[in-house]
Amino acid sequence: MQKINSRNKPPLIPLNGPLRHTVDILLILLGSLITGLAFNLFFLPNRIASGGVSGLSVLAEAWLGAEPAFTQWALNIPLFILGVVFLGKQYGLRSLLGSFVLPLFIFLTKDGPVPTTNPLLASIYGGIGVGLGLGLVFRGRGSTGGLTILAQIIQKITGFSFSLSVVLLDGTVITLAAFVLGMEQAMYALIGLFVTGKVINALEVGFSTTKVAYIISDQTEEISQAILNDLDRGLTKLNAQGGYTGDSRTVLMVVVGQNEITRLKAIVRSVDPGAFVIITEAHEVLGEGFKREVQSP
Repeated sequence: MQKINSRNKPPLIPLNGPLRHTVDILLILLGSLITGLAFNLFFLPNRIASGGVSGLSVLAEAWLGAEPAFTQWALNIPLFILGVVFLGKQYGLRSLLGSFVLPLFIFLTKDGPVPTTNPLLASIYGGIGVGLGLGLVFRGRGSTGGLTILAQIIQKITGFSFSLSVVLLDGTVITLAAFVLGMEQAMYALIGLFVTGKVINALEVGFSTTKVAYIISDQTEEISQAILNDLDRGLTKLNAQGGYTGDSRTVLMVVVGQNEITRLKAIVRSVDPGAFVIITEAHEVLGEGFKREVQSP
């Protein structure tokens, strides 16, 4: 098998330019559509207000009978203006598309069938759907506006971290849900919010099962050659110093797939049974050299 090196090839999608902007717009549109569908299929019919402007629109619908899409537009417009004032025009432009199309998709898909009336299932699957949609929007370097803008404004004015600002705002929405919809509904909203965050995080860091192994041994050269020849993986040698002895030593770092962990441990044990091996998760690996992109006979 002959490996074809693509190190000098340009990336499939450049960081900027018409193609990148087109892909970003498509991701924002697709993500907004998925988010809107999840909202209408799971959250709204089961009255799960899992934070954000969408959560406020659920409360407005339950309390006042207001159309959720109109509520979201009514809240997004002033928040968008505040975002432009406090965060700059560039941020405002990135939020404009998502802020408009998400309520639009919610309005257009509002009469769809309801898969479940079980609030626990709705909070889980709604959280998955909203997390998937928002994750795609973020991949498209966009935003759906809403309380995210307000969280960034709070961060800029008060110095609070962005995550703390989001927690405070979403916590306020869920607290309101407890008063308007009841404590049990607020608890389901917390489940939906938790699942949404987990799915967004998984999309941002990737679903890869790649592992990183750190190997500490007195026989690093022999282990290096065994990994290079038997496992066919590259590695990196890190200069380190023992914390107790102060002696200089070499630490090997190697990135492997999930199915190669057993072989790697066997190789290390065969060379140095007393080697110290640390294996951790690597959610995403970028750059050339790890994935065999093209092979030919």
